[in-house]
Amino acid sequence: MADTKREIERKYESDESGLPDLTGVAGVASVIDKGVAHLDATYYDTADERLAASSITLRRRTGGSDAGWHLKFPVAPGVRDEIQAPLSDSLPDVLAGLIRSRVRDAELVPVVRLRSARDLRDLLDAAGRLLAEVSVDAVRAQRLTGGDGEAQWTEIEVELADGIDPVFLDTVDKRLRKAGVRPSASASKLARALSETAPEATKAGKSSKSSKSSKSPKSSKTSQAPQASGKKSAKKARASQEPVTAGDHVVAYLRAQRDAIVALDPAVRQDLADSVHSMRVATRRMRGTFKSYGKILDRAVTDPIGEELKWLAGELGLDRDREVLTERLAAALDQVPDTLVTGPVGNLLSMWASESHGGARTRLIGVLDSARYLTLLDTLDSLVTDPPLRDAAGKEPGKVIAGAVRKDFDKVSALVEEALELSPGEDRDVAVHEARKKTKRTRYAAEAATPALGPPAKNLARSMKSLQGLLGDHQDSVMARQTLRELSAAAHAAGESAFTYGLLYGREESRAAAVEAELPGFWAGIRDGAAAL
Repeated sequence: MADTKREIERKYESDESGLPDLTGVAGVASVIDKGVAHLDATYYDTADERLAASSITLRRRTGGSDAGWHLKFPVAPGVRDEIQAPLSDSLPDVLAGLIRSRVRDAELVPVVRLRSARDLRDLLDAAGRLLAEVSVDAVRAQRLTGGDGEAQWTEIEVELADGIDPVFLDTVDKRLRKAGVRPSASASKLARALSETAPEATKAGKSSKSSKSSKSPKSSKTSQAPQASGKKSAKKARASQEPVTAGDHVVAYLRAQRDAIVALDPAVRQDLADSVHSMRVATRRMRGTFKSYGKILDRAVTDPIGEELKWLAGELGLDRDREVLTERLAAALDQVPDTLVTGPVGNLLSMWASESHGGARTRLIGVLDSARYLTLLDTLDSLVTDPPLRDAAGKEPGKVIAGAVRKDFDKVSALVEEALELSPGEDRDVAVHEARKKTKRTRYAAEAATPALGPPAKNLARSMKSLQGLLGDHQDSVMARQTLRELSAAAHAAGESAFTYGLLYGREESRAAAVEAELPGFWAGIRDGAAAL
């Protein structure tokens, strides 16, 4: 069992003068001294600090009011999501899963121990409501892995209470700055501890000591993480370089999608809004890039990876497609007057929507824990570290990348023109769907090209997104009509009226016809705009 909390806080340096008087802060009616708590936290990471590289912290802490395991993910500067689990000797499985995409098969080891004396105060308003907790933390840091350094410092921490406007932190900040208190240079205690206890920070000639031992939490049995190999420095150097060649630009886009898949893994496991869809889009962007930029990337290498990405996208989409279709049909049913709703249409739609795909949620977690998925992550790491570049990759991007985008656009053009020439019906539906798929690929190719080609590629990506939306509405109508036929047949077999299903079917036909009527003019505008590429 784990609880999630949004942590909004600011950190400041502190000296022997301690905490300034905060009774004059606007909105603060009283400052309550809560005494001193003694906290003892051991932070865990891989030996090469993969979690720290992603600004993720994992600790086991005793003392204070929230003893237990704490896992923190960055959200924005000064904002983190903290997932807490009860105190135990080994890392709880729920937390192990959330870091699996980064840790993989590496062992988690204790890297730093922080012991803090926390002098805590509550800031209350006139109604006695907690506005923020302010603490003065005297910290002692001890390196446990990768060195034997020690450090100590004192800092002030202001953490916003639940439900309070973050603007209140600005008010406290003004008071602290006026008193001469300056913001901390480190984003977290762990970041400061790792920096100040690093081997290069220890005194020259200091004798080497063996690392302190401590019981390590159970690590997830997965594969190598993005920053895991001995090529870590080279990978960082490559990632930090501005793209120059055509290959640089394409690999930079691929790297962004790899990073998105890894970063979205914990959100998918927590079933956070839009996370499944976003990860699925990242897989599609990579696959599209493989196909669009075949002159830059060796398809003999990327095609098998694309098949694995297709598998992952399929697993991610098991419930997503039905969810989207359910929302469409439910919204359409809401627009039908009650007098035209015959039979338990809403109930049948709800039953259809809730049909299980063999426990899809459990299945998806199993996929994310599988050797196949984790091997795919390893493969993506290798791909962006040592990409299979062809000769054209070394050329200037203008000609090579622009040529690839124009080639994709020409294919979209041919498919749209083909669809427009067909009469309404199944053949046109299939042609529109094929045009939609090629439109997505062209959009992703234009996205990858934007840093190199500028506004023309950016405008094309925007146009392709709009066209994708229009053609997607048409495809959703096709799928909705297919589902309505199935639901109508089920209702008829049960002796119920199928009238409302027919009504909804007719409205979906009208929506598709409206798209088909709009498409010629819509496409003409896009075609003319694409001439600038």
